[in-house]
Amino acid sequence: MKAEIISIGTELLLGHIVNTNAAFLSQKLAEAGIDVYHQATVGDNVERLTRAIKESLKRSDMVIMSGGLGPTIDDVTVEAISKLTGRPLVLNKMVLNGIKDYFKFRKLRYVKASLRQAYMPKGLKLIRNRVGTAPGLIAEYNGKEIICLPGPPRELEPMFTADIIPYIKKRIKNAHPIRSRSIKIACAAESQIDASVRDLLRLKPPTTVGIYASPGMVQLKIMTKAKNDRLAKMAINKIERKIRSRLKEQIFGCDDQTLEGATGMILLKKKMTIATAESCTGGLIANRLTNVRGSSGYYKMGAITYSNASKTATLGVPEEMIDKYGAVSGQVALEMAKGIRKLAGSDIGLSTTGIAGPLGGTKKKPVGLVFTALVTGKRSLVREFRFRGSREEIKFQTSQAALNIIRENI
Repeated sequence: MKAEIISIGTELLLGHIVNTNAAFLSQKLAEAGIDVYHQATVGDNVERLTRAIKESLKRSDMVIMSGGLGPTIDDVTVEAISKLTGRPLVLNKMVLNGIKDYFKFRKLRYVKASLRQAYMPKGLKLIRNRVGTAPGLIAEYNGKEIICLPGPPRELEPMFTADIIPYIKKRIKNAHPIRSRSIKIACAAESQIDASVRDLLRLKPPTTVGIYASPGMVQLKIMTKAKNDRLAKMAINKIERKIRSRLKEQIFGCDDQTLEGATGMILLKKKMTIATAESCTGGLIANRLTNVRGSSGYYKMGAITYSNASKTATLGVPEEMIDKYGAVSGQVALEMAKGIRKLAGSDIGLSTTGIAGPLGGTKKKPVGLVFTALVTGKRSLVREFRFRGSREEIKFQTSQAALNIIRENI
């Protein structure tokens, strides 16, 4: 079965919001064995939306739409479906009562404009909205199906998962689900990883490997289409073993695993505690480490020593060292790590100092120059990095590098 996705909203076309619904729907449809070859985004216009639906139905068996089901005048999805199918809009008392109950439950005054939302094309299947007021709907048209979903992701996602996926699975036979697994590598260049797995990147369907780079991370995504989950898992595992045999310790996890989660697991396993002293990252490393469940078992303390004076007063970094080498230097980073370890009484001290930009760089010390230091009872190390990107990207890459240093050296 082939499906298309139509996302509705002028705000999407203008780039005011990111279209996360299309990504979610594509992923879930692939998992169900539904092929998606086209996506479209249409503004809040009845005529253009109606034409887009007609075009999609020429190519596909099913059209899934998101957005345009609200109570305002620019919500035109229901009107477009009515016009396309020739079904008149009629007041649905069940929908109206649901809207009133929603306002009552939230202790809000019922707004008469919401009455517009209760008019539905006559005879269509409605899907209950457990979160908001706009129901979903399913229309059969010329032997094909149109599924309309609300735009807010917190409404769309549970509706699609609980109601639409079971409905679709009943309608298709011999579906071959697509399964995938993302292998994650931190702080490596895409070209380096490409050189190690180039033959795997040339694999042809049904099992393929793609490479995707983002700041501080490269992902290798294994995808396969198989008759069932068992065969899909076997195909994915076979390729994953090859990748792991080549990249070994460079890999920190897969799928939903995070670098901070992988680092935290190691600290818990080793029964080691850590404290952080941050300058350019402004507490980002502490935030990421403590985002992990069970982090109280290894994280002891964090200090954001942004100014030179705080580096001296809090961490004991000598003023003359800062004067001689500068706050952004390997020498100062090392003293920061030593100072926070002593102050917290932790097994590990970790520090960062750098120039996140966009100002503050010089020819000798450009924007993106970062030093990270790690100190334990047995060893000390300092790493220098040169990152590029926006201020936020440099901060994130620094935190990524710091977490990876912990993972690789503990």
